[in-house]
Amino acid sequence: MFLLKKIIGSLLLPLPSCLLISFLGLFLLWRGKRELTGKVLVTIGLVSLAILSYGPISRSLNAPLDCRFEAYKTEERVKYVVVLAGGHNSDPSIPISGRLYCHPLIRLMEGIRVFRENPGSKLILSGCGAFDPVPEAHTMADVARFFGIPKKDIILESGSNDTKDQARLIKQIVGGQPFVLVTSAIHMPRSMALFRKQGMYPIPAPAGQTARSRQLLTPGSFFPNSTALENSSHALHEYLGLVWAKLRGQI
Repeated sequence: MFLLKKIIGSLLLPLPSCLLISFLGLFLLWRGKRELTGKVLVTIGLVSLAILSYGPISRSLNAPLDCRFEAYKTEERVKYVVVLAGGHNSDPSIPISGRLYCHPLIRLMEGIRVFRENPGSKLILSGCGAFDPVPEAHTMADVARFFGIPKKDIILESGSNDTKDQARLIKQIVGGQPFVLVTSAIHMPRSMALFRKQGMYPIPAPAGQTARSRQLLTPGSFFPNSTALENSSHALHEYLGLVWAKLRGQI
């Protein structure tokens, strides 16, 4: 089920879905049959891809999720700071600073900041990484130690494949105590809902906001770009995840 969910979810993202629609249209055009249908499909695919690659469009998709929670500010001390995984490569030939992808690295940096603002707390690093032989929690721990976090202050949860599993397994560690939950800002609404469904009390610490920050107007702002397309993809991924979790009764 996990693998099937990943495959279907990937196909529904903007780049593969728009290309699939366009290529289907090209196939009909080259066959010389249903040319009108072929032209419509190619047009829909390419125009949709272009629209989702514009900054203002991606920001409008991101904003309802990305801006839901404010940045973490220390108000009450907590015993645990939880950082959720987001992608890694454990290849030992890569320097330790490059083994986490961009978004999980930003999450970890925010987690370390929050951890240091809560003296005596423990840093829980969560994630298996189903397609890598080394659990992501272990890679995050290596990076955290590189940045000076003592091994004794790190707790690993390396058995989860997705956010739903993380919520279930982390509950076994934190119990009913309040804790700080660190993940990407756009992923935070779904994460908070999944953790709260387990009867837990997470305090949000969103990392890597993209829609809230002030954007400078540059010549590149008037053209489609890969960053905007990536942000649109992240937003659609989260909307699909929220729908799936709702249908499955997970939130």
